[in-house]
Amino acid sequence: MAAAVTVAALSVLEDEKLAENAERLGEIFRERMRAIQQKTTLIETVRGKGLLNAIVIATDEESPLAWQICLKLKERGLLCKQTHGNKIRFAPPLVITESQIHEACDLIEEVILGIKS
Repeated sequence: MAAAVTVAALSVLEDEKLAENAERLGEIFRERMRAIQQKTTLIETVRGKGLLNAIVIATDEESPLAWQICLKLKERGLLCKQTHGNKIRFAPPLVITESQIHEACDLIEEVILGIKS
């Protein structure tokens, strides 16, 4: 039974091209984050692979700023995770759409640019 479930899950990954979609949408996300980075000194680094991405906030690891950004994003309906003090990790589901990626990036941009750097 477990083998059948595994085969079915792999078929969905393949049939719906979820890996290819994750790579494409992840690149869109990183491009959008780099564009925001050009508008503010708050984003130090943009990094990621596929849909697993992070931005590094230009503060020391003890600063509460990354956490405060996460809370503001949560208030707007976007969940993310602050890690290692000044990093914010984004890990949307594999089934996210391109329009949802842009919507998330719009929210991130509004919150980040709304903070005085």
